[in-house]
Amino acid sequence: MPKSGLLRLLGPALVAAVAYVDPGNVAANMTSGAAYGFLLVWVLVLSNAMAVLVQYQSAKLGIVTGRTLPQHVAETSSRPQRLAYWAQAELVIIATDIAEVIGGAVALRILFGVPLWMGGLIVGGISLGILGLQSRGSQRPFELAIVGLLGVVALGFLAGLAVTPPDPHDVAGGLVPRFAGPESVLIAASMLGATVMPHAIYVHSALAIRRHSTASTPASISEGASRIRHLLSATRLDVIVALTVAGAVNIGMLLVAAVNLQGREGTDTLEGAHAAMGDVFGPVIATVFAVGLLASGLASTTVGAVAGDVVMQGLLQRRIRPWVRRLVSLAPAMLLLMSGLEPTAALILSQVVLSFGIPFALVPLARRTGSRAVMGEFADSLALRIGAGLSIAVIVALNAALLVLTATQGA
Repeated sequence: MPKSGLLRLLGPALVAAVAYVDPGNVAANMTSGAAYGFLLVWVLVLSNAMAVLVQYQSAKLGIVTGRTLPQHVAETSSRPQRLAYWAQAELVIIATDIAEVIGGAVALRILFGVPLWMGGLIVGGISLGILGLQSRGSQRPFELAIVGLLGVVALGFLAGLAVTPPDPHDVAGGLVPRFAGPESVLIAASMLGATVMPHAIYVHSALAIRRHSTASTPASISEGASRIRHLLSATRLDVIVALTVAGAVNIGMLLVAAVNLQGREGTDTLEGAHAAMGDVFGPVIATVFAVGLLASGLASTTVGAVAGDVVMQGLLQRRIRPWVRRLVSLAPAMLLLMSGLEPTAALILSQVVLSFGIPFALVPLARRTGSRAVMGEFADSLALRIGAGLSIAVIVALNAALLVLTATQGA
């Protein structure tokens, strides 16, 4: 396929990658850098490598079979099983939306002094407008809007590096896997839990199908083998580019905090981190950071709403109007914003909920992409299956550590 043709196929992974730079990532990465400096850089590198594998598998499943992961789960489940699976997936998506809306609301309060509850409504309304781009007969305008927001996110969180770049030797030292006590394990698990997101796995297979309009019958696997190979080549490039951008932003957040915020008081909240950045860099860079946080919340909550539609349609064969789904998913976030709970604490709690949903997405995905009965000649190789198995083991173990340590500290 000509290079120009290959480039025209890029886009779905960039949309899914927004989930990897959401406000949950901001909170986890900034906290890590401020508390431990460069110690946990390796966690982000490892997380990003696993994310490349997982997102490629999700897109490949959609391209080869023409069905999303929720549809595959529905095909092999009884009605009670489908309902139970849908319930946990919806809980994960609602928890995701809580983090995104809270992050956007905090950014609006920082930028304009808007009350948190009003900021939540504004974020919900703008995301609904972005969702409307999907109804114009083409996915491309929606992708461009999300990719544009991703660019703002990257600028917002990497601007500080241009002012005070880190020492390369310090960064290299952070690539050596190690911890510094139970607290660092807790933060590492939070970073991983905020990186590998179940809703991004659900939605990527659907985005790939919508973009490439693949056939949905097994016969198409052999009849369109050449075309599928071209699409998979484009998808590999798409995933690598998208996750490289997301990984650079995440690592950049940690490096900015490690260089400039380590040891400073009050950096364990988003607003505290913003204030500290204002002290270090001045108002311009601090404002750019807040704008990046707002773009992160808007883009990621929009993608989360799309994931909710994919899950409901795949498991229950039902769709509801976007504005209805937006109101339903917005309600828990609004209740938390009006409850008086510290926003960053609520955001971190939402990441704990997300950890429960990771195995429910990863295990069915790996089983299907590794099955020749499902994927035909495009089934995962032995090396890819081993990589997927190790990724699942690491992700589940670290997220279990997150839950155990959180419960222990709360006791």
